[in-house]
Amino acid sequence: MHLPKLNPDEIKKLALSVMGFVFLLYVYFTFFLGPLNKSHQAAQAAIADRQHKIDTSKNEMSKASDLERQAKDATGRFTSLKTLSPEGAPIAWFPPRIKSFFADQNIDKAVARLDSATTPKEAELAGWTKYNWLIDLPRTDYASLGQAVAALENTEPLLCMTKLSIHLVPDQPQFQQVTIAATTVIKKR
Repeated sequence: MHLPKLNPDEIKKLALSVMGFVFLLYVYFTFFLGPLNKSHQAAQAAIADRQHKIDTSKNEMSKASDLERQAKDATGRFTSLKTLSPEGAPIAWFPPRIKSFFADQNIDKAVARLDSATTPKEAELAGWTKYNWLIDLPRTDYASLGQAVAALENTEPLLCMTKLSIHLVPDQPQFQQVTIAATTVIKKR
């Protein structure tokens, strides 16, 4: 291929056309495409920010619904725990309840006595009292004791056994003498 020879006038026109084309590209990228890219980037940043806020809001809504469910559960448990504390002083109803419980477990002569009573230090438990009890079982066997302790922990949710002392009965080695230290938290009435 052979290129035709250009005269000086055509070279000037070609140079002006090239310069015009470069100028046109400069104007296009600077004044049209540049602001368009900036607005596109700003819109993308705004979308990402809104999406982050939406995700955060969804997370907060999930936490709020979980908290609301936990509050309902806690209120229900609190109400049911309040009903476990009968009217009257605990010294009047707790020992007979324990004696009856152990009698149902085939352990006779159970005696519960109050060791001490304190008010919990937590502000939210100001309306409750902590009672420390000693429960004496003068004669029982290991199997009956194990079943009774498990049943006691499962039926008395406000009772916590803190100490269990087991001693052999000297003249009857098949039986044991047991002392249970237990703590209850009971609503003040």
